[in-house]
Amino acid sequence: MKETEPVRSEKTQKAQVDTETTERFIEEKHIGERIKRLRLKKSMGLVELGRHTGLSASFLSQLETGRVVPTLRNLARIAMVFSKDLSYFFETEPQAMFRVHRRKERVRLPQTGVEDPTYFFESLGYMVPDRHMDPYFAEFIPLEKHHEPRAHMHPGFEFLYVLEGELALHHGEHHCTLEPGDAVYFDASTPHSYVCAGKKPADALIVTMHQLPPNQPVTLLRQAGGRAFPGGAAPGAPANTQASIR
Repeated sequence: MKETEPVRSEKTQKAQVDTETTERFIEEKHIGERIKRLRLKKSMGLVELGRHTGLSASFLSQLETGRVVPTLRNLARIAMVFSKDLSYFFETEPQAMFRVHRRKERVRLPQTGVEDPTYFFESLGYMVPDRHMDPYFAEFIPLEKHHEPRAHMHPGFEFLYVLEGELALHHGEHHCTLEPGDAVYFDASTPHSYVCAGKKPADALIVTMHQLPPNQPVTLLRQAGGRAFPGGAAPGAPANTQASIR
């Protein structure tokens, strides 16, 4: 008996590991959630899916909630209803993008390419790889009356929303002053510039979008005006975004 005990213990341990591994594998693949997404995308109820697959609605419900382990035969039935291959249930799902940028972690940089910057900016998306837009917080400081803002241009669109203060915007032939709550969306390939128009600093949220758009006129929201982010990139931004902020 003593000689066989280690063998039994080994077999028991091995069986337990296999079960845990299987359960973990199934859970990581989110098979039940995938089945439910397919069903809801087709606006199909459990009873209707049951009629197509030959499986009961209660069993399908347990599959979706992970209370039962699906067999390949059952998955094959479900896959055929939705014109999917079996591999659909086991392929690695892309991870949804989610990044938090804490205020204390951001870097405050001055306007690039000038000796006397007219504003300072902080990237709100520097930790996001291969991003399709660049969000910024910008503070425009009061300047002397005769100071000429530096115009710049770059591919894509820009969006600006004024949080505090007054901001003067020049976009091609358009000239306007934006106040708190005003927003503007414009084609950034047209020369544009902006400068604080009041005695106190002006704060704004700015988003530059990289895609190359067809010709489109400036769209003024509430008052009017547009704003492009200084032609350089934010802290940590990839090299191809450097031209969007100056």
